[in-house]
Amino acid sequence: MDAAQSICILWDASHIWGLMAWRAVRALGLPCRLVKASDIAEGALLGKPGAKGQKSPLLLVPGGNARRKSLALGAAGRKAVRDYVASGGRYLGFCGGAGLALTHADAEDGLNICPWGRAVPAERLQHLISGHVRAHVPARTPAGKVLSLPVWWPGRFEPKGDDVRVLAVCDAPDNDFWIADLPLQRIPAHVFAAWQEVYGVDLSADFLTGEPLVISGDFGKGRYVLSYSHLETPQSADANRWLGHLLCELTGHAPKTAIVPAWDLRKPGLGGVCAPLAEAVQKSHALLRLAVEHYLFFERAPWFWGWRAGLPGAVCNHLHAALCTAAALASAPPACRKDDQQRFLELSFLFFSGAEKYLLACRLAGALASTLPGVVDNQELAGQRDAYFGHPMHGGGIVEELLTILEEFLYLSQTGEGNVS
Repeated sequence: MDAAQSICILWDASHIWGLMAWRAVRALGLPCRLVKASDIAEGALLGKPGAKGQKSPLLLVPGGNARRKSLALGAAGRKAVRDYVASGGRYLGFCGGAGLALTHADAEDGLNICPWGRAVPAERLQHLISGHVRAHVPARTPAGKVLSLPVWWPGRFEPKGDDVRVLAVCDAPDNDFWIADLPLQRIPAHVFAAWQEVYGVDLSADFLTGEPLVISGDFGKGRYVLSYSHLETPQSADANRWLGHLLCELTGHAPKTAIVPAWDLRKPGLGGVCAPLAEAVQKSHALLRLAVEHYLFFERAPWFWGWRAGLPGAVCNHLHAALCTAAALASAPPACRKDDQQRFLELSFLFFSGAEKYLLACRLAGALASTLPGVVDNQELAGQRDAYFGHPMHGGGIVEELLTILEEFLYLSQTGEGNVS
């Protein structure tokens, strides 16, 4: 595949999921480039700016907040994506990227290239699922017909119409399946039954059975594949093989390897990294270790920390992954340039000092909850969370400013430097 025909990866509102998708495609040996919503609105998918006159073979939209992606695209960007697919382009969306392609009552919420909608779970807990699920695949893939596929807090499809092909259907949880911060495999079945009888809470995960997980369809002359499974998850063998198969189908070019390698963010390499960035990586890692030591977070995977319900673990993962990815690049990030260094230093100091205090205050509040309730003001804690970590769905806070600097650097540094470690 010529470099001008690179797979385009939508960069807006993706955070760790954009990093993971970018890393996976490069690891599989296929050329790709990050595009912003503004690039798409200006015609990047159709061979205009930055594409050397050639249409991209595939738009890959990672996970993340679908509505924020849609708002970033704006009316012009949404039309550009629809025109691209209708004229023969290919669209691959994971999780939030899948939700973006669905049909929404409000045109600002999505692309409306798939007639299906997004279902609302019967209970909030049904959205708070993560880990691997067993899935049946009607058409045999290189990985087989019964696959173990990863999901990370997925949405759900609402079937509408018959013009959609179901490529994978959920069966049951696999070994590392969690609901919120509860690992199902470590809780005896009779306890589940007791919880349902006493508290009316059903944690059986029976709601998964028969749920469409991956779908596909046509829009004009083009095709879309929408997956609530993150097939780009590192070292998820079935998912990675199927991802390679899909990329080959959608672009016409076979990947050079089948498995996305491990992504270990627990020991970030800092050789040759400029001082402000190296210090930020170290502080980020120390913050995660602190949270683990105080039973607020826990190591879930080499690239990912889990967290107790209600804590800002997701955004801590986003920031740490962005810092480590920036550190892996050969060229110096904006934080090392005079124009940006002071701002990066100021934000880093404010965030890490405030985040440490916030997490320890959460620990104290939990420790005193039964003996001295109310000593730690919950309203004050909520204010601190908003200031440092932003809103769980809408973003904001100091951390968003840090992420903006880092993600802009990564966008500008995608010319081949660095590696996929």
